[in-house]
Amino acid sequence: MNASENGSHVSFLEHKGKYKGILSWLLTTDHKKIALLYLYSIMIFFFVGVILGLLMRIELFKPGETIMDAQTYNGMFTIHGIIMIFIIVIPALPAIFGNFFLPIMIGAKDVAFPKLNLFSWYLFIIGAIFGVLSQFIGEGSPDTGWTFYVPYSAESSTNVIYALVAAFILGFSSILTGLNFIVTMHRMRAPGMGWFRMPLFPWSLYATGWIQVLATPIVGITLLMVIAERVLKIGFFDPALGGDPVLFQHLFWIYSHPAVYIMILPGMGIVTEIFPTFSQKPVFGYTAILFSSLAIAFVGYFVWGHHMFTAGISYGSRWFFSFLTFIVAVPSAIKVFNWISTMYGGSIDLKPPLLYAIFFIFLFMIGGFTGLTLGSVATDVQAHDTAFVVAHFHYIIFGGMGFAFFAGLHYWFPKIFGKMYNNTLAYAGSIVIFIGFNLLYFPQFIIGLQGMPRRYFDYLPQFQTGHQLSTIGGFILFIGLIIMVYNLVYHAKKGAPAPSNPWKGVTLEWQIPSPPSHENFEEIPQIKNHPYFFGESTGNK
Repeated sequence: MNASENGSHVSFLEHKGKYKGILSWLLTTDHKKIALLYLYSIMIFFFVGVILGLLMRIELFKPGETIMDAQTYNGMFTIHGIIMIFIIVIPALPAIFGNFFLPIMIGAKDVAFPKLNLFSWYLFIIGAIFGVLSQFIGEGSPDTGWTFYVPYSAESSTNVIYALVAAFILGFSSILTGLNFIVTMHRMRAPGMGWFRMPLFPWSLYATGWIQVLATPIVGITLLMVIAERVLKIGFFDPALGGDPVLFQHLFWIYSHPAVYIMILPGMGIVTEIFPTFSQKPVFGYTAILFSSLAIAFVGYFVWGHHMFTAGISYGSRWFFSFLTFIVAVPSAIKVFNWISTMYGGSIDLKPPLLYAIFFIFLFMIGGFTGLTLGSVATDVQAHDTAFVVAHFHYIIFGGMGFAFFAGLHYWFPKIFGKMYNNTLAYAGSIVIFIGFNLLYFPQFIIGLQGMPRRYFDYLPQFQTGHQLSTIGGFILFIGLIIMVYNLVYHAKKGAPAPSNPWKGVTLEWQIPSPPSHENFEEIPQIKNHPYFFGESTGNK
């Protein structure tokens, strides 16, 4: 009998600490409460970003001006990108699920630096506030796109500096989170948990953490250089001041391509936890998945140049970056093979988390294969800066990270809140989201190959059908998101009490009550088995 069944369990949500009321959240050092602070704030910004995306889709429903002028549209897609990339996609999976479950899954009572963990959330909020302020003060919304390409970002009269400061501060939050996780995994694993007994979600966070620590400072320095160029007229990137705009592209993508793996690696880790649980068999190729995460993180540092095939870089460097882009696809393919092999011959229980994980594989593979099209110099020259790139990017980021996020949210929801959601609504929401997503983005592959440029406020009538299908898909996707959020929010309060292990999982988080207690474990567990041992007992006590 566990503590929740005999009535002695006090969850972290009920824990009475030093502070009361709202201060018990704003001043908490409990990694689980900090994870929920991230969850609530990120979901608010997510729906702001979604609404901005819908407004852009309405504008593009037909040629010509529909509901906004060109300058407003430019500002809207810029802030949509800043919110979605810097405020949601990069921090979401590590900050929410990493914060909540990393210590529990390695048998620790908290992260290594609890106060630094809270500080990183405050940096996140401060950075997000600067991003929002850039829309409402001064000379108007920044209109450079989320990549801040110079020389335009150095010359635009809009609030570019506020947006640059926002991204800089958010980068610091990311660095601190990654550093915290690396130290936690090195120093706080439970007795008996060697590196090769650690679950694969923490391994994905380990690979991600090194990217956060090593790559993020590069973009921070780059953004400061743009600010210095605007304010002090120092010629880093502006040709009029003796600078080189291609240098900015190098520095920006040296970070921003590894940032794609900050977005996707934790998502891969999440679905790697889901497949063995809902197949009731050990994960296939534990070591291969582990090393493929590290390989993706390592090779990801060396492929940034495939964003610059049309920027005038040398023929030799084009060949080199194209080759490495194809190489980085290999560890991703290993993961897909192992996920499918894990399900093969298993006792499949198609619950909503597994359905989202299967959707993740399907969408991620479309994004991956179209990425190889863009990684080949000959085809990239044709597809570069078209709607094809927009579709590829969203299949990787939303189809990958987004669907992994939804999978993780449905998988760990009973553990986080101690409640069960409605499975029927969860199935309905997942299917509507999947249909809406594909109708929104797949037509953009087609019109992109036909020549539709990305980021354009207006277009020729020949692209109208594709844009209208995309806009309809956007509204279907939005309806699916509303169904999903209603189901989860309502049942977080009104749902049936969740058992400690509703999915019959075997990793450590499923061996403690739902929701967890303030310190996770009454006593630190002793690890005796492989993390995915499906037997009569896990052997971990």
